[in-house]
Amino acid sequence: MYPLKFENLYYEKIWGGRDLEQFRDNLPAGNIGESWDVACHKNGTSIVANGEFKGKRLDDLIKEKGSELIGTKISSDWFPLLIKLINAKDKLSVQVHPNDEYAKKVEGDMGKTEVWYVVEAFEGANLVVGTKGNCTKEQLKEALEKDQLDEYMNKIPVKKGDVYLVRSGMIHAIGEGVIVAEIQQNSDTTYRVSDYNRGREIHVKKALDVIDLSLRGKKSEGIKIKKDGYEKTYLCLGRDFSLELYDFKDELAEKSDEERFYIFTCVDGEGKIFYGQNNSKSEVVNYGDSILIPAGTGNYIFKGNMKLLKSYVPDVEKVQREILGEIRY
Repeated sequence: MYPLKFENLYYEKIWGGRDLEQFRDNLPAGNIGESWDVACHKNGTSIVANGEFKGKRLDDLIKEKGSELIGTKISSDWFPLLIKLINAKDKLSVQVHPNDEYAKKVEGDMGKTEVWYVVEAFEGANLVVGTKGNCTKEQLKEALEKDQLDEYMNKIPVKKGDVYLVRSGMIHAIGEGVIVAEIQQNSDTTYRVSDYNRGREIHVKKALDVIDLSLRGKKSEGIKIKKDGYEKTYLCLGRDFSLELYDFKDELAEKSDEERFYIFTCVDGEGKIFYGQNNSKSEVVNYGDSILIPAGTGNYIFKGNMKLLKSYVPDVEKVQREILGEIRY
């Protein structure tokens, strides 16, 4: 196996824009709100864009290659992650995602916990993460009826590089003026709480069923480790995914894990990834690109000046030991 690049799956949204043209030359016409860059879902499945498997659907390649692609610890029944770039020129709906139990029962889909990395922040860039103060579901419902929901929303200004974890049950919204890399559980289930009179369907009852007002939104500062030639920041770690940020100006050498695949997303800079025997093969890595590292890839080296997000479904205890190993004596 080799590092896989995919065709971008673009989705027009009423709140979308054209800002992805800053680093993409393949946008279709319209207000593009989402680019699904690694996806294996009924609403969008990635197509390989490079190498031997070019033109093959990701779900078909998983059936063909199995654990060599996804790893021995990842079930082939459900690809666990969905990687998006989101461009909001206008604010998105105020929304909430259910947990796995509710989503499976009501929607026949997975729940959704996600994490946002702010790739670009323009004038007025903001996010809504949770509520402010102590409010009840009854107060939220009343605020909805009076169109006064904003007074309870924890709206915060953001800048490039900010990171926020959005757990299932947390009320949230992406505000105008941002490009966000979204790493999430592989689900497309969203309940709109308010949509600013845009005429789209609202899911107030389901939203109130799943909202958890005890969840508080805060920026993830992570744990930064300085290594020889690069910095690594552990941004979040949980059952559904781990997210890490690598920052380097020359090269980063790593090895695949037979138990799981990795996905790298370039959120700054550019370079190449070298792989294969004696690292004789390479692929260009541009700003905004995502690359899937199959479990059977072997050694690979990134070269360039880049910031890379690394997302994967972790062995949580193994990663915890890895972090503690940096300070334990």
